Amino acid sequence: MIILITGTSRGIGESLALRYLSQGHTVIGCSRSNCNINNKHYDHYNVDLISQEQINEFAKSVKKKYGYIDVLINNAGIASMNHFLLTPLETAQKVMNTNFFAPFAMTRAFINMLKKSNQGRIINFSTVAVPFNLDGELAYVASKSAVEAFTKILAKELAPFNITVNAVGPTPVKTFLTANVPQNKIQNLLDRQAIKRFGEFEDIGNVIDFYINKSSDFITGQIIYLGGVNK
Repeated sequence: MIILITGTSRGIGESLALRYLSQGHTVIGCSRSNCNINNKHYDHYNVDLISQEQINEFAKSVKKKYGYIDVLINNAGIASMNHFLLTPLETAQKVMNTNFFAPFAMTRAFINMLKKSNQGRIINFSTVAVPFNLDGELAYVASKSAVEAFTKILAKELAPFNITVNAVGPTPVKTFLTANVPQNKIQNLLDRQAIKRFGEFEDIGNVIDFYINKSSDFITGQIIYLGGVNK
């Protein structure tokens, strides 16, 4: 398969790229910064996902070289962990642009290439902060709630093209996004899970493996939260 993953310079995106390269797939990655992955089946592009112009140029390049893709994984995202009263409008807009409008624009730019696949898959990223309605993360939760609505409605609209659309909602994972979060805040979130531990890259990859499996062509419009959600 040809799998496109956003945000592959580090963290979850990098781990997913390495995962699917090890399984023999062709992986196309993108990020604003350079990537350290060195594999003949990996193709990296430097793209700022809040720029429609750069996304369009990215799509043109991929179409010219590959013609189609089988899987689009909208992984890239940012967080804002501040009380509402301490969150400037510009910060909220940046979070929404990166977490929601970027996947929206990416999906529009690559949809015709996905239609050419015989088993098109779109995987989006939510978070357990959505069902928890996590205080102190209003902008982040709002952006990921939009992603969930996007996932469910897009699943209906793209079903006639044999494209499934699903999302995964990770628990906190030890990445750069959580590195600066106070330990007590992380622990409070872990304590609300049924399985009280950090998520691992393998946990996320396992869910995405399920979504992209050819046998999962009847699974669409779903959000799988990791760790167990006790509201």
